[in-house]
Amino acid sequence: MKYTDYYAVLGVPRDAPEEDIKKAYRRLARQYHPDVSKDPEGERKFKEVAEAWATLRDPEKRAAYDQLGVHRAGEEFQPPPGWGSRHGDAGRGGGGPSFEDIDLSDLFADLARGRAAGAGQGGGGSRPIRGEDYEVSAQISLEDAFAGALVELDLAIPEYGADGRMLRRSRSFKARIPKGATDGQRLRLPGKGGKGWNGGPDGDLYLHITLRPHPLFRADGHDLYFDLPVAPWEAALGASVEVPTLAGPVKLRVPPGAHAGRRLRLAGRGLPTPRGGAGDLYAIVQVAMPTVLDAREKELFEQLAAASHFDPRSHFGSTGRSS
Repeated sequence: MKYTDYYAVLGVPRDAPEEDIKKAYRRLARQYHPDVSKDPEGERKFKEVAEAWATLRDPEKRAAYDQLGVHRAGEEFQPPPGWGSRHGDAGRGGGGPSFEDIDLSDLFADLARGRAAGAGQGGGGSRPIRGEDYEVSAQISLEDAFAGALVELDLAIPEYGADGRMLRRSRSFKARIPKGATDGQRLRLPGKGGKGWNGGPDGDLYLHITLRPHPLFRADGHDLYFDLPVAPWEAALGASVEVPTLAGPVKLRVPPGAHAGRRLRLAGRGLPTPRGGAGDLYAIVQVAMPTVLDAREKELFEQLAAASHFDPRSHFGSTGRSS
């Protein structure tokens, strides 16, 4: 059979601790999940990542895998001694088992079941094995993140069947998204992952929250930002303007002399935080010029130009001037 380097699949060294392997799996599973990945090879890569994780997360499977030694990816190799006898070689002419149609994931799932069965001999049967944990993305609106929501998810969840082969099954879940959920937050749904074996508990499902783009607001953690267009005279003289928030419009004071890019803070108008309170909302001043002037407006701008001593390019100095 052909060798797959599971450490290379996850991008970790062979002596990587379990926590590093778990982090690599979560990152790659999210990247290549068929529901979110635009990569034409995403489904194949997702399956490969899942197979690598299914082997390396289990100490017994990982130890068996490490005993194979180091091989080149795709290199033909001989599986551990005794594997063929466990599967039987009847009907194969006594020449030993054939491995052409067997994945490494099948091999090590079988090894794990064999060990579990062996451990249970004389003790009343095989030991329970916990189901796999899975990671999926859940995209929500900023309004749902602000107020909380109950969302229904239709997902294709990879599961290992009784024969150890990985299948994709459609399953529906309802998940409560708490107030103040942030982009990248990870929520746990206990018992909603892969099915357990031999009476073992089901695994968990982890939701990675992603926020849909909003037409007005940008989120940074629990803080929100939006662009606030102001007229030149509002920026120069100051003004009280009505601005939007996720809880409804409020009044905001623009101070005199507000320049483009200035941040005006509305405390506590961002996303709720887990321990109470909320982030802040920041209005980013953008000076908007009228694109069409009537005769009176043009006359007033001409009078301002004649009367004003303001030079917006005074900081240039003599730079760029010819001698």
